[in-house]
Amino acid sequence: MKTDNELFCWEKVIVLLVAAFMSMALNGRVAAQDQPDQDDPPSRVARLAYLYGSVSFQPAGESEWVDAVWNRPMTSGDQLWVDRDSRAEIGLGSAVIDVNSNTGVSFLNLDDHTVQLQLSAGAIGIHVRRLGRDDVFEIDTPNQAFTIFETGRYRVEASEDGTYSVVSIRDGEGESTGNGQSYTVEAGQRATFEGTDYLNARIEDLWGPDDFDNFCADRDRRYDNSMSARFVSHDVIGYEDLDSNGDWRPTLGYGDVWFPHVYAGWVPYREGHWAWIDPWGWTWVDEEPWGYAPFHYGRWVFAAGQWGWVPGPIEVAPVYAPALVVFIGGGPMGFGGNVGWFPLGPREVFVPSYPVSRAYVTSINISNTTVNTTVVTNVYNTTIINNNTTITNVTYANKGVAGAVTVVPQQAFVNAQPVAHVTVAVNAKQIASMPVASRAAVAPTANSVLGAKANTAGHAAAPPVAIARRTVVAKTAPPPPPVSFAARQQALAAHPGQPIAKHQMQQLRPANAATTRPQVKQAPPAKPATPTMARPGNQPANPQNRPGNQPAQNQQANRPGNPPAANERPATPEYHPAPQQNRVEPAQNNRPEPTQPSYRPEPQPNNRTEPAQQPNQRPQTNRPPEPQQRNEPAARPPEQQRNEPAARPAPAHQQPPAEKKQQEDKKKKEEKPPGY
Repeated sequence: MKTDNELFCWEKVIVLLVAAFMSMALNGRVAAQDQPDQDDPPSRVARLAYLYGSVSFQPAGESEWVDAVWNRPMTSGDQLWVDRDSRAEIGLGSAVIDVNSNTGVSFLNLDDHTVQLQLSAGAIGIHVRRLGRDDVFEIDTPNQAFTIFETGRYRVEASEDGTYSVVSIRDGEGESTGNGQSYTVEAGQRATFEGTDYLNARIEDLWGPDDFDNFCADRDRRYDNSMSARFVSHDVIGYEDLDSNGDWRPTLGYGDVWFPHVYAGWVPYREGHWAWIDPWGWTWVDEEPWGYAPFHYGRWVFAAGQWGWVPGPIEVAPVYAPALVVFIGGGPMGFGGNVGWFPLGPREVFVPSYPVSRAYVTSINISNTTVNTTVVTNVYNTTIINNNTTITNVTYANKGVAGAVTVVPQQAFVNAQPVAHVTVAVNAKQIASMPVASRAAVAPTANSVLGAKANTAGHAAAPPVAIARRTVVAKTAPPPPPVSFAARQQALAAHPGQPIAKHQMQQLRPANAATTRPQVKQAPPAKPATPTMARPGNQPANPQNRPGNQPAQNQQANRPGNPPAANERPATPEYHPAPQQNRVEPAQNNRPEPTQPSYRPEPQPNNRTEPAQQPNQRPQTNRPPEPQQRNEPAARPPEQQRNEPAARPAPAHQQPPAEKKQQEDKKKKEEKPPGY
């Protein structure tokens, strides 16, 4: 008989073979009875991975800003505003986006092959870790669209008034496009793009790192040095947070399992809240700093009296899931107006509540657990094809674990209230008697969309109106703007708990609505242009005097094209800094300036140069002499007076004959005895 470990290894081999087959199936047509492939949601989303200070969030299609929360999934249409003295980070798995203060950023598009960001103002740092051949990574600012070509580290800035943008590349390469011109920017360069009607580019050497650059580098080290990267796919979002919050242990029958550091009695999917996020529907948002990867990928197992997280196969690219749970109750089938759920265990099939194809169901399961594909097919046929949300003839391992089922009142569930504070006690008999389902048949409300901080609407920080309404330039045409919740609320109420399919969402758009976003200007076809290459050494001494590092009111004064302050560069050609000790000056600064007369030592009487031969009395070559001191011997020390040539008689052999005779007569007279 084979052991559990041997069976687990064989299952992994089968999964890899199935994954290879599915990668081909996903590119082909699905069976006629399947849902159309265009209804499948993206396999990845973004994550609010770090929040500091005042950070606000606006869900796709909505007009209200609320306080942002940890681990909120982000997708197309979601917007973020990072207020003064604040910062945030967005994780994508294949990339990390750090957001500086006074910055407005949103996703124009986010799917399996496209990351299109709108940067209305402020600064973002981007570390692209993986970029496929067909992938698009684009940052659109008010006057240009920057496309990233390679993996690397980038920084993109947009001025507060929207008149210029700055792209800095530490590693990588990209292209800026706008108003018919395109400019290539390479590693080690900093490019400033000015103008809206005509794009002018100036490229110079990369500036030294500032405080925001150092912040980005510190965040990057968490990914670069993560131990958990050895156990999970690098596309699993949030794996870097597992290192300091749990331990990896080999567990019989499951391979390497991550066990979190939690309190006694802790249960998965209890410390957080439910939110409605299209196109997935009910989505779990965990409150723990590490609570992203274990709740959207993999499975949970109760082993040796403790909950542990089992990741999917490391060799298979993961597919994001809104919550890997099975529901109990909710809607007409609920018990006492409550909604309950429990985590899926290893080898158990996840059934999406949203319209998907057969290929998608297979992909999301084999990438997150080791599961038999025959079981996946059977579940797909009996639930999705037959439109039956109730799951029968399946024994779930975690349903019978004591305390594994979490139950809350339906109103608390709908209003995104923190689950741990409103749980309802139920006994094992009640749990056993209730059928399980693939979705909670509960219609969302506006609070479901805004999330746990819905009560901060109208009070959260929001970007200035000029920034919020600013138009950006896009190279890649983004999808139409998302439909508001108010426009789809009636359709959602007709089928509680089931999101609206993509093809049906188009029907909810107004007939006269523009097919493109009103705040996006499509860039015309561009031709390569030649930038202005800035002279070396022109950068300000303080690298923090750049967009994104100053409060909003100070950014205008530091924009490119404005004269720098006097302490940044010489104001006029006549300005010459004072010499500094141990400072190596350029060669031209060691010569007299053209506007100054060349200094020459004054000739000594009788052409004697004794003082000039003394090093301690030699004048400096870049400073004129001090004639006043030279003409006032009385003010000098006695030793300097003795060395003054004017106070010493010339030697006898150099005196004229008349002067020589006078000296001799005077000497003889002085030598005569008194009275002579």
